[in-house]
Amino acid sequence: MKYKDYYEILGVKRDADASAIKSAYRKLARKYHPDVNKTKEAEEKFKDINEAYEVLSDKNKRQRYDSLGSNWQGGADWTPPPGFENFSFNFNQGGAQSFDFGGSGFSDFFSSLFGDMMGRMGANNSARGGFSGFDFGNAQRASQSSQRRRTAQDANPEDLDITKTLNVTAKDLFEGKPISVTFTDISKCTQCDGHGYCSNCGGTGIMSTPKTVKVKLPKGIEEGKKVRLKGEGKAGNFGNKGDLYFVIHFKDSEYDFDGENLIKDVEITPPEAVLGCSKDIQTLHGKINIKIPAGVSSGQSLRLKQLGLPKTSGFGDLNARIKIVIPKNQSGEIIDLYKRIQLLQR
Repeated sequence: MKYKDYYEILGVKRDADASAIKSAYRKLARKYHPDVNKTKEAEEKFKDINEAYEVLSDKNKRQRYDSLGSNWQGGADWTPPPGFENFSFNFNQGGAQSFDFGGSGFSDFFSSLFGDMMGRMGANNSARGGFSGFDFGNAQRASQSSQRRRTAQDANPEDLDITKTLNVTAKDLFEGKPISVTFTDISKCTQCDGHGYCSNCGGTGIMSTPKTVKVKLPKGIEEGKKVRLKGEGKAGNFGNKGDLYFVIHFKDSEYDFDGENLIKDVEITPPEAVLGCSKDIQTLHGKINIKIPAGVSSGQSLRLKQLGLPKTSGFGDLNARIKIVIPKNQSGEIIDLYKRIQLLQR
């Protein structure tokens, strides 16, 4: 599932106080309320806004959410801690209606992180008269169902697997060295049930610790393929562990990817494009000098054999893609020359 950045949704800083959070919520709620904004996007936005406010306006929920750490980005892959999956709490109201947490309109991320808290909240409300006719039979069946799910999870190691995205550069692929990856390992606290003081987790019920692993990329690995680290997934209730999978995503500020071939922009000036020139460029294989022919066009590529990524036999190619750029702060003399050239070409 995807991690939700509730601070980003409300447009507030992580240290925002209750007043700032409420103010931001009211402003956004007015803007995206279904009675005011009829678009489908507004409807989804309104749900996110309400969910974010539900968490950040509640001290206990906010504390648990913040315990995940601040190094998450909205939309990033997130895996709930063992024991927090698939919460479903039913509270009978007056014998005729039931409250099903799974259908409350909150996201899967919310339900996986706060399902147990919502369950306790329902029970507390019932004790105060907030829910009339609380059905302990339903609660017991929900608890038994949750236990069966946890037992089934331990019986099926695939449910303990974790999947994350790993961005790799051309240099990573070229060198083939193990990549050191640090991420936040989320697990359920084994010393408490998430309420009251706990020296282990601070009462959040969640342990959030940094974890570093080494990832060896197979030679010739393709975009979208997975690398498996056995036994690095979530721990089950009976000591067995799942696996950690990294989905490979090519991301490089210097190169574009085309299989084992690489594409690199080479910037030249208009005079160099007209007259031709030579350029020193840095490649994965070292610095080289290339000859750029006269009359080259922007977007045209020069193929440099065997200067790309490793493949089963040899290397792919490097395509030097020409990019004609106009230098800034041109002098008046140069601008006059361009005007004369423009007149001559008419």
